[in-house]
Amino acid sequence: MNRQIIITASILGTLGVISGAFAAHGLKGLLTEQQLEIWHTAVQYQFYHVFALLFLSTFAKSENGLIRISYYLFTFGIVFFSGSLYLLACRDLIGWNWLAIMGPITPLGGLLFIAGWITLGLAAFRNKQSGAVS
Repeated sequence: MNRQIIITASILGTLGVISGAFAAHGLKGLLTEQQLEIWHTAVQYQFYHVFALLFLSTFAKSENGLIRISYYLFTFGIVFFSGSLYLLACRDLIGWNWLAIMGPITPLGGLLFIAGWITLGLAAFRNKQSGAVS
């Protein structure tokens, strides 16, 4: 599980750097200030949760169902939250106005993030006697 978490975090981290650079250098003149702010929020939350995944990997030395659940919640949270914001920010540019229906996907991603943090906290609480989350 630890290896899987680190690989996922490295891929999503790489994509986050690329997305941030792409906005700064490629989209700056093409998107409105509000759309760039939406893009920036997507990058920001992607990185917050890449770091959460890396932190999670330090506790994934042994099999723990709550750690696994937290991994999936953070990962799908990034896909739904940040992914929907990337698409919403670019919908006018790419001419896909139907992407407005993606709006409800963003809060779903946020709920996945919240559930991931709660699950991580529960994993730590359950293992408080041993002194470490495993």
